[in-house]
Amino acid sequence: MTAIPAIATVIPAAGVGKRMQADKPKQYLQLCGLTVLEQTLHRLKQVPALQQFYLALSPDDPYFPALPLANDPTIQRLNGGAERANSVLNALLQIDAQQYPWVLVHDAARPAVRVSDIELLIQSCIQQGQGGILATPVRDTMKRGSDTVQHTVDRAGLWHAYTPQLFPTAQLKDALQQALAQGVAITDEASAMEWAGLPVLLVQGHADNIKITQAEDLALAAFYLEHSV
Repeated sequence: MTAIPAIATVIPAAGVGKRMQADKPKQYLQLCGLTVLEQTLHRLKQVPALQQFYLALSPDDPYFPALPLANDPTIQRLNGGAERANSVLNALLQIDAQQYPWVLVHDAARPAVRVSDIELLIQSCIQQGQGGILATPVRDTMKRGSDTVQHTVDRAGLWHAYTPQLFPTAQLKDALQQALAQGVAITDEASAMEWAGLPVLLVQGHADNIKITQAEDLALAAFYLEHSV
């Protein structure tokens, strides 16, 4: 089996979660007795290869200092940027690519990710020597349109992209820097790598790796956490 190196983990969490319509950012809402952020880090910390965590927060975030996580020596807080890509790049600029040749990026609002899926992603990418993402094949009929349907989209070959996403540290930093410098719209780390012409593996995970975006997602995430495997 291919040896797994130490991996740095970036968690962009500088957003305010406007769609939740809550009194605080979604990463600090309560979920099964902890905040969403704490639940997410609890999952990530169960993976031995993930040894250092870089948490990109809003500079004026008042919530994180009150959490026990604030005293965890493996978690380094840093300022997030205007967009997700800026937050991830801010973290990458602080990561030693020789010490951590691979970096894993995971959404703070995906607390139900399976540890086994994270480990599968890591093993698949390291063995093949290229970056990749967790994803699941699209199962529903896909439509394109606005108020009315324009046409049905062939779902063959379509995937739902999730996080974690794992890439060689230096490659991801270069891709993000160049894409942002040229004004390219970067929606996730894979899109920066795609733009740079670099390969991205699709590693099939599970659909319960939901991203908490709207209020009803909290109840679904709680169900998944309470029945996790």
